[in-house]
Amino acid sequence: MLSWWKRTPLAWLNLTHDRRKFATSMAGVGFAVLLMFLFTGFQNALYDSQVQLINRLNADIIIINRLKNNMFVPAAFARRRLYQAQALAGVQAAYPLYMSDVRWRNPVTRKTRPVRVLAFNLADPVLPLPGVTAHLEALKFPNTALIDTRARAEVGPREAGIQSELADRAIEIVGTFRLGTDFAAGNGNLIMSDQNFLRYFANRGPEEDERSFSTVDIGLVQVQPGVDVDEMVQALSAFLPNDVKVMRRLGPGNSFEAQERDYWRESTNIAFVFSLLTVMSFFVGIILVYQILYTDVADHWKEYATLKAMGYSNRFLLTVVMQEALILSVVGFIPGILVSRLLYTAASNAIGLVFLMTPARITHMYLAAFAMCLISGAIAVRKVQSTDPAEVFS
Repeated sequence: MLSWWKRTPLAWLNLTHDRRKFATSMAGVGFAVLLMFLFTGFQNALYDSQVQLINRLNADIIIINRLKNNMFVPAAFARRRLYQAQALAGVQAAYPLYMSDVRWRNPVTRKTRPVRVLAFNLADPVLPLPGVTAHLEALKFPNTALIDTRARAEVGPREAGIQSELADRAIEIVGTFRLGTDFAAGNGNLIMSDQNFLRYFANRGPEEDERSFSTVDIGLVQVQPGVDVDEMVQALSAFLPNDVKVMRRLGPGNSFEAQERDYWRESTNIAFVFSLLTVMSFFVGIILVYQILYTDVADHWKEYATLKAMGYSNRFLLTVVMQEALILSVVGFIPGILVSRLLYTAASNAIGLVFLMTPARITHMYLAAFAMCLISGAIAVRKVQSTDPAEVFS
């Protein structure tokens, strides 16, 4: 243990004796860390953004059309399935959610952009966001909607009082809420009442009367207190016809959230591209750190040879260089994560996607940076270990 502490100053002094060079080394490692954070950040933003709406829905169980393999497939199911579900013992309530992509006209530039419209009965607690619950009364008026403050700038002003066009019909923005965009609804979201939704999308058709719809995009089911959600999923699956699929809203396995993540992870090229870029940035980091450590080894060539001539083993030299790699992984990681945090915030504000830097992701990224530096150190020290001190001083 004492010998380890005696070697530690040597590794530190090797790196810091030239402060300018040390700063350059920190910048090199930090740049590699930044690249990995950026690419993994966009990859995680893909998954996190796609499920952010699911995470905010007020339901324990989700009912969807059996053909709906992700949230944005336009496959609806009969509304009567919700009535049947509500009749089952253990179900507390069942709410419909309507969705549609439609053209929105920027009130300033007059250019149209597709946006996602979410609609529900205002008496149902479908989406209990602060901005939504605060404007329920205003949404009862005809041709009104709320706009997402995290929508992209291309949609125009995101504030109450805006008058524009939705699906070639006049509409007034009576309030705002905060949700965010995703890769499927890339421009933003609007929320309106189901009655206004029927005015804009009359082709959905009435069922019993003019205030209802024949089809539902997503069914939200709340179970009664004390009822096991997994058991209720099985009961509903057996009770309802096989034209619908029943699953938990959140969690691993058979859940709506897991289905959405799996679809974007396994069925799209975007996830593969970001994974490839992350791996490439890892190898770029190995090359950068190798150059840094090899230059340090070359600068102290005679010193290392002297140590070998004095009887120090190759293991000792490996330990010194690996300690340098460890130090670089720490001091380079700090500026890398700080700059990444700033870029995450800037990207989130610019495009509305969710960029989360969780403790688990930070830990995984540091372990990757640590492995990157260790691999580079192991490669850089090989030439020193194979050198004969007599050759250096001859």
